[in-house]
Amino acid sequence: MSLIEKNAHRRYNPLLERWVIVCENRLNRPWNGTVAASATPVLKKAAASSSNYLGPGAQRANGEKMPNYESTYIFENDFPVFMKNENGEGNNPEIVNEDVDELFIRQKAYGVSKVVCFHPDPDERLATMKISEIETVFKCLIKEMNELKVKYEWVQIFENRGAMVGCSNPHPHCQIWASNFVPSTPAKKVETQKKYFEKHKKQLLLNYLSKEKVKKERIVFSNEHWTVLVPYWAYWPFEVMVIPHRHIVYLDDLTPEEITSLSEVTKTLSIKFDNIFKCDFPYVLGWYSAPSGKHLNENHEYWQLHAHYMPPLVRSATVRKYLAGYETMAEEQRDFTPEQAAQTLRDQSSVHYTESNANTTL
Repeated sequence: MSLIEKNAHRRYNPLLERWVIVCENRLNRPWNGTVAASATPVLKKAAASSSNYLGPGAQRANGEKMPNYESTYIFENDFPVFMKNENGEGNNPEIVNEDVDELFIRQKAYGVSKVVCFHPDPDERLATMKISEIETVFKCLIKEMNELKVKYEWVQIFENRGAMVGCSNPHPHCQIWASNFVPSTPAKKVETQKKYFEKHKKQLLLNYLSKEKVKKERIVFSNEHWTVLVPYWAYWPFEVMVIPHRHIVYLDDLTPEEITSLSEVTKTLSIKFDNIFKCDFPYVLGWYSAPSGKHLNENHEYWQLHAHYMPPLVRSATVRKYLAGYETMAEEQRDFTPEQAAQTLRDQSSVHYTESNANTTL
């Protein structure tokens, strides 16, 4: 077997201040490792079963019955990570050094966890929903952000799409976790963006976006208000960022036009993802607004709203990337270049493969 010999190199991630190794020939190695089940679940069978506790009229795990909702529906998670602060301690409890020892430190964590059902139909997903329906999802998320950011220091909107990334129910949904503290990864993004702004008097991500628009090789697509790109420092195989073209701090700062535009971007990107391996493409998605709560009145000129998609599939619909030995113990490594990933995404049709297949059989 002839393997292409290419030298590895490292790329720096200025948002998280860490490196990733890029090795272009790793996909050539033989694979006898784990092959997962297809990333496309049989949704209709799952949806019809009593196990779909997110469907309209279904009985949830806590015994409550879901309403017969006809649009996006939000409720508090029956198994929340964070409990609400009911005893009046305030949302900023002090850090406690156990036994007055700096090696044993803890802090109480309060918050709220919510589930956002995108659509009443369990077989729908962002790639197949109407633009107006996706707009409704974002408007609901914006309403939640507007309310939760007043009380909590961090509001994390995220989606685990697919069983491969830990999703426990195939019904289309995402989650919102709001907490009385700024978590580690967002805290690092605060530090790096603030540091960059103090040095350059420019937002790190907006300046980065302007340079990527010139280079073009990692841009997947753009519209009037948003750009989708594979970061220069991407770790996950088809990792993507979504960045607005103007300076925006919070998700609820979006204009109606930007919401519509974002809905179009979300649908197109979802279709392109699915088309790569002809499956319901799994990913973890997170939206990053600025810290909130007691930080609301601070100067956030340095911060730029953005979204991050981290999909695990690398070779096919059944082979995922693992955070394995070297990556866990030493440094992250990717198997092909971000430029190749961007080209693959650009090459995908904006028509979903299921619709394309249906058209060819007519």
